[in-house]
Amino acid sequence: MVKPRNISVWASGNGSNAENIIHFFANSKDINVDHILCNKKEAGVFQRAEKLNVPAHYFNFNDFRESKSILNLLKAKSIHYIILAGFLLKVSSEIIQQYRGRILNIHPALLPAYGGKGMYGMNVHKAVIADKMKHSGISIHLVDEEYDHGKLIFQSICDIDQNETPESLAEKIHHLEHTNYPEVIENYILSFEN
Repeated sequence: MVKPRNISVWASGNGSNAENIIHFFANSKDINVDHILCNKKEAGVFQRAEKLNVPAHYFNFNDFRESKSILNLLKAKSIHYIILAGFLLKVSSEIIQQYRGRILNIHPALLPAYGGKGMYGMNVHKAVIADKMKHSGISIHLVDEEYDHGKLIFQSICDIDQNETPESLAEKIHHLEHTNYPEVIENYILSFEN
C-alpha cells in the first residue's frame, strides 16, 4: 500500500483556503495535510488549525529567508509538497530548488495579468476594477524564483458586474478558490506521482 503524500500548507492570514484544504483531504488515503506554516503570529489561520487539530508552526521572516530551519522541518516531517494558501512572502530559491515542481500557489487574478510584487488580496481586486475589466478569476501555478511566474496549471473565470466593488469581487474569487483549489491540488499530486 502506498503511503499518503504529506503536504505542508503555508498561509499568512485568515486561513479560509487552508481550512478548506484540510477539510477536503480529511479522509483522503492519498494526501495528508501534515501541518500549517505561518509567518504572522496573530494570523487567524492558527485558530482554524487548532480547531481542526492540525499542527501550526510560526516562523519569522529571517527563518523563511535563511530557510535552513524550514527545510529541516520539512525533511523531518517527510513533506512531499508545499501548498501556498494566501502566503505573502517570497519562497527562498533554496526551498524552490529542493521542491521544484512540487510547490503550488493560488493567485486571485488571471495571470499573467495582475501578478507580481504587491499584487495580492484587495490590491488585485481594486486594480482589476479600476481598469474596468469584464472578467477576473483565479490562477493556480507552480512556484519558481519570480513572483506569480511559474507554469500555470489551472484558471477559472468569473464575470465582473457593472456595479462590482472590490469586496464583492473578493467574494466571487473566494468562491472560485474554495471550489477549485483542493481538487486541483489532488489532481496535480496524483498525476505527478503516476
